[in-house]
Amino acid sequence: MDFGSADSWGAAIYFWIIPVVLGDAIFPLVPSEMVVITGGALSADGRTNVFLVGFLSALASWLGDLVVFQLFRRQLSHVLDRWRWGRRVHRGIHDAIARAGRSSTYGTIIGARFIPGGRLATSAAAGIANVSVPGFSLCAGIGGVLWACWLVGLGYFTGSATGLPIWASSLIGVAVGLVIGAVIGMIATRRRGNPSPVDESGPPPEAG
Repeated sequence: MDFGSADSWGAAIYFWIIPVVLGDAIFPLVPSEMVVITGGALSADGRTNVFLVGFLSALASWLGDLVVFQLFRRQLSHVLDRWRWGRRVHRGIHDAIARAGRSSTYGTIIGARFIPGGRLATSAAAGIANVSVPGFSLCAGIGGVLWACWLVGLGYFTGSATGLPIWASSLIGVAVGLVIGAVIGMIATRRRGNPSPVDESGPPPEAG
């Protein structure tokens, strides 16, 4: 892939969306927002299909949320503890839930994904709280669609309005998205509950 060519970005972005957005469900530092916004910016330039970018983004978001939800609902989170990196991820999930609170209301499942780390914390907390599978699946799907539409639309708008290179439009879109998305997420999750610790079987895993 030639990173200096926007044409090659358009050809490859479809293959990047699903693994990156899926990975972001467990590893919040994975730059899923950047990839989705870039897809929107490429759509404004006619190099990708905006509807396909949105569909793939929403699908990957929904699948990733279900993976985390089922992992904690079935108490399989100990699988992560087999590896050092897994223990660090597990410890990070505990910390994220402690910061966000353990609220697993449907509104939080939809809205928390707009807060950095909120998608992971909420999916894990919902699994621990045994939220119904149909209810979580529906809310995760609605949230995934809203999240994808927001980021793809943001990328499309910045790509159309700025006339800058794709990478510059994507960076602007990410900056705007972080600010506005955080505000939306905080409003949607204003009743997050008390920041109590995670209640799983056994003590939280050590990061070392």
